[in-house]
Amino acid sequence: QVQLVESGGGLVQAWGSLRLSCAYSGSIFSINAMGWYRQAPGKQRELVAIIATGGITNYADSVKDRFTISRDNAKNTVYLQMNSLKPEDTAVYYCNYRGAARIYWGQGTQVIVSS
Repeated sequence: QVQLVESGGGLVQAWGSLRLSCAYSGSIFSINAMGWYRQAPGKQRELVAIIATGGITNYADSVKDRFTISRDNAKNTVYLQMNSLKPEDTAVYYCNYRGAARIYWGQGTQVIVSS
């Protein structure tokens, strides 16, 4: 089992910034990928950003150059720095772990961007 706990969501004005954190624990496979997904009301959950153990990253086109994913393996934490936020970034953001053919999700943290 892997436990994921997100934090850092909240209400922010457009063009503001937030940093999300996801602390993970449990049976972590040494080779894994951590990601952030989001789900807006009435929409499907979508990938925001992902980072592999070696640091390789991938971003959704909609957040490139605004969001940065990073991880601190010593602290078992993955971060999502979100800058220049837009109202369309409003969603519940979920942390995701993929390793050893297993997938786990956090409970989600709400991000609301006001115009």
